[in-house]
Amino acid sequence: MTSKALPLIALAAALALPGQVAAKVGDVQFKVLATYVAPDGKITDVKTDLIGLPAGAQSKADDNVTPTVAIEYFVADNISLETIAGVTQHDVNGRSALDGATLVSDAKIVPATLTIKYHFGKDGGVRPYVGAGPSYFIFIDEKPGATTQALGATRQKMGDTLGAALQAGIDIPLNDKGFGLSLDAKRYFLRPTATWYAGTVEVLKTRHRLDPWVISAGVAFRF
Repeated sequence: MTSKALPLIALAAALALPGQVAAKVGDVQFKVLATYVAPDGKITDVKTDLIGLPAGAQSKADDNVTPTVAIEYFVADNISLETIAGVTQHDVNGRSALDGATLVSDAKIVPATLTIKYHFGKDGGVRPYVGAGPSYFIFIDEKPGATTQALGATRQKMGDTLGAALQAGIDIPLNDKGFGLSLDAKRYFLRPTATWYAGTVEVLKTRHRLDPWVISAGVAFRF
């Protein structure tokens, strides 16, 4: 994902759009974005296994594109706080010895995230930035996949989990009214657990490396 995102950021950073309005303390920036979410989902540990996973069993969450919004508040001319809102949906499928298996269906994720960002560049021009902060992934309405249902699982739960995010991107002003373009890349680091139940009995519990790349592009409005 980095090979796709970084050339766009480098190209935009080479542009110069002088004479635009500058961000200042107290400004609020609202972004409407199209977001590509590319999680990993690799199994890192098997904690409970009553259904007999084959040796070498592995998993991968599928990618998704979803709309998101971001709200950013400037606490200084070069420093802002940003939170995002959106819901992304994923299936978890088998790999290696589980190739072709469907393990989790329609897991909806709310990626509650707060980053502190530092903005580079001259006031009124193109503003590259970097950021970092905590994240809390909330999983909603997930279900066992067809394969785990066939093995007797009647219910599935992904554990909500605390993680961290690193961020880099660029804001490109288009006029002196606070309207512009925004490109953003985040890398999350998360270790959720997934649990399958047969009735009330826990039959499978695994720990996963989720670590999604989240790449966004859209428009920004500053007030």
